Amino acid sequence: MSRDPGTTRQDTLKAFEAAEAASQRIKYVLRLYVAGTRTCSVRAVANIKRICERYIPGRYRLDVVDLYQQPALAKQDEVLAAPTLVRTEPGPTCRIVGDLSDEQRVLAGLGIRGTS
Repeated sequence: MSRDPGTTRQDTLKAFEAAEAASQRIKYVLRLYVAGTRTCSVRAVANIKRICERYIPGRYRLDVVDLYQQPALAKQDEVLAAPTLVRTEPGPTCRIVGDLSDEQRVLAGLGIRGTS
């Protein structure tokens, strides 16, 4: 790979650092659909909050939606079961069904590297 003769090593390093900083600011927009206060729903909320705080602190928005209270949102997101986590940003949209207790499965589904 050839470099532009006017580009210094310092310029390349600055560009790399800027790209790395930008990747750290990726905002995850998540919507967790639950069915009231059932045990599985409560566990899913606790699990996703723990995972987000460990791996993407300050870089996510989590909305918890009760299917009984807002069924129209579930229809819009094509949610058929609860609990279901929907990631809308960064795209493409993905869904994970279950209580989110398998941390590695959740990280892979969200596209998050498994390092804290």
